[in-house]
Amino acid sequence: MNHTHRRQLFWNSLVIVLGNALYALTVALFLEPAGLVTGGATGIALAFGRLTGLSVSGFLLVFNLAMLVWGWAVLGRAFALNTLASSILSPVFLALWERLLADRVLTEDIFLCTVFAGLGIGVALGLVIRAGASTGGMDIPPLVLQKWFRLPVSLTMMVFDIAILLVQALFSPPEQVLYGIVMVILHTIVMDKMLLLGDSRTQVKIVSARSDEILDAILEQIDRGVTILHGEGGYTHEPTEVLLSVVSNRELPKLEKLVHSIDPECFLIVSRVTEVSGRGFSLEKQYQ
Repeated sequence: MNHTHRRQLFWNSLVIVLGNALYALTVALFLEPAGLVTGGATGIALAFGRLTGLSVSGFLLVFNLAMLVWGWAVLGRAFALNTLASSILSPVFLALWERLLADRVLTEDIFLCTVFAGLGIGVALGLVIRAGASTGGMDIPPLVLQKWFRLPVSLTMMVFDIAILLVQALFSPPEQVLYGIVMVILHTIVMDKMLLLGDSRTQVKIVSARSDEILDAILEQIDRGVTILHGEGGYTHEPTEVLLSVVSNRELPKLEKLVHSIDPECFLIVSRVTEVSGRGFSLEKQYQ
């Protein structure tokens, strides 16, 4: 393993630890005091703790380890190792925060608890997943069912989460249930945004009869790479060249001015894209 790989492994490991610490802190500071409902293994542990008065972190640890063993047996050693960190770190940090905070209530405003719980959990899960780790717990049963019965993971995961929320709704005040649903929606949105977090770029496709001149101008004046795509007119079936280039957002006005100065009648398609952890670009929106 070279120096770069060791450094990447160190930073990924650090992010996984920090992500799980933040997740557990959010549960201890906002979810437990406000009595909010949530899905996943944490939702089951919170329901167990409210019904029995026993340790939420202790139940979460036992549950996660049981799911981990099941995942190891069905999905293999590589998956289990990928899940091991979060399966243990999350309940251990939760036990630590419960002890350090000693039932401290930061705020009794259920709206504030909902907002900050959604933000905290969304950021925490986003960090862990971006670092390449699985969050474990209730992520495992849908994967097992997919392997056994070819059931879609997204569908079974949604069914499990709804079932966990409904069970908690049976013995929770309606207000807490409604705020809990809002919190789940919020942390899902925040997590998705975290996974798309990266360096924003602009992808430009240019269709012009003077593509050679435009290509040379971009290379010389903007100093950006250009890919030539070979297309065909849908109506005329005449061959045409489409230039593809990715520039920074600040370079876009300069590029547009340059292209239109060469060919005022050219056709531009501009797409906002985001580089995700060096693994390429994902499309956000498109306009022309």
